Amino acid sequence: MRSIDFDLYLVTDRKTTGGRELTWVLEQALEGGVRAVQLREKDLGGRELLELAREVKRLCDRYGAELFVNDRVDVALASDAAGVHLAANALPVKVARELLGPDRKIGVSTHSVEEARAASEAAADFVLFGPIYATDSKLAFGEPQGPAALKTVTDSASVPVFAIGGIKQHHLPEIKAHGTARIALISAVSEAPDPRAAARDMLAALRA
Repeated sequence: MRSIDFDLYLVTDRKTTGGRELTWVLEQALEGGVRAVQLREKDLGGRELLELAREVKRLCDRYGAELFVNDRVDVALASDAAGVHLAANALPVKVARELLGPDRKIGVSTHSVEEARAASEAAADFVLFGPIYATDSKLAFGEPQGPAALKTVTDSASVPVFAIGGIKQHHLPEIKAHGTARIALISAVSEAPDPRAAARDMLAALRA
């Protein structure tokens, strides 16, 4: 099993940066302690995504962080990313593993207890589960799952579970009480006036 050494997983969205350059926001977050980034820019074509992935990879390398590319195994390989992050309806984990080889990591987004169990059983390296709380970015995935469902997943999964969806700093005690001290964030960092302070403060609260 490939080791998952990070506890805050930052997911990108260029539309939530308030007009600021995505790479600037990412560097601020990396300075704040983020050590894993999922590049999730679904509207970009292959060439544009690869150029951005290589730029973000250089940033991540500078801070000792890992880069994951959403769904695009080809771009993950071409940018020498740490791994790929699969949507629940994307490539099967087994197929992605055959393409990536044994050393790169695979994360999977899940939105039900059944999906989380299936990803865990398929030997994903980690799963995201949510949305835990209400959030505009996850409206397409239905009603919030809530902490009780998170607890069910963390109790049954054999891989690290990251909570995602509407998570703010005041939610962290409840999340930790329901089985995980790992979270994935989008807007809580990318929309913050000071992304570096937002990442730093979230990590401090997560590890308290």
